[in-house]
Amino acid sequence: MFGLGVQELLVILLIIILIFGASKLPQLGKGLGEGIRNFKKGIRDDQNQDRDRDRDDTR
Repeated sequence: MFGLGVQELLVILLIIILIFGASKLPQLGKGLGEGIRNFKKGIRDDQNQDRDRDRDDTR
């Protein structure tokens, strides 16, 4: 995974905990998850619109 080992990931997690605090991590995770979900939904909707437009053009 991006050339990062377990030790490097633990150091990054420790730094994140120090910066944001343990109480903010669930909120950060939720926000990140919602952002990724909305991004995927936007891509999926765009692909569906392109597919529908192609079907209409062939008729």
